[in-house]
Amino acid sequence: MTTFEITGMTCGGCVKRVQAKLEAVAPGVQVQLKPPQATVPGPADVNTLQAALAGSHYGVTAPAVVEPPPVPAALAPSWFATYRPLLLILAYILGASMLVQGAQVHGMETMRYFMAGFFLVFSFFKLLDVPAFADAYAGYDLLARRWRPWGHIYPYVELALGVAYLANFAPLWTNAVTLVVMGFSAIGVIGAVLDKRAIRCACLGTVFQLPMSTVTIIEDVGMVLMAAAALWL
Repeated sequence: MTTFEITGMTCGGCVKRVQAKLEAVAPGVQVQLKPPQATVPGPADVNTLQAALAGSHYGVTAPAVVEPPPVPAALAPSWFATYRPLLLILAYILGASMLVQGAQVHGMETMRYFMAGFFLVFSFFKLLDVPAFADAYAGYDLLARRWRPWGHIYPYVELALGVAYLANFAPLWTNAVTLVVMGFSAIGVIGAVLDKRAIRCACLGTVFQLPMSTVTIIEDVGMVLMAAAALWL
């Protein structure tokens, strides 16, 4: 179906005269006054229609190319919507860290339980798909980029640290390992953020699509500071 604009029509009589002329070359054509146009079922040549109206004061113009309305781009999710899974997990871990202590909530114990929960929960998401995590982790971690097996080992290191914190096993060594591991990881994260690389954060494995940002820096540096505080105190 093709629609053409008709010029020169002013009344119903004009519509009938144009209809009769165009019917000869375009059977089934429908002509109307408001708006002044002719609709031809199927393809039609504007020159043929103009020839049919030759000798009259009516004219036919080629159909205008109508641009399809632009499809609005999907709105970018808000900061809270993007990091909601991470914030919820951290809130759950913090709440559980205080609840397990009962009425006697102690700052250092809360920190130890929080670090235990952090490593246990975050290693769980990484262990769901270790190869996919290793690929994502190699995108920004300095060691995983140069030595691929580190990306496969790292989730188990986090799991071991989580168990060690929960059992309060060798606190000196546990905090020292955390300081080194998370500190080295933070270097790669900071580099990726400063370079403004649009890569995925692998902190929760590949289950959630979290972008690399200052939130990831705070996460890694926060664990480094807590491990350092535990060693200092």
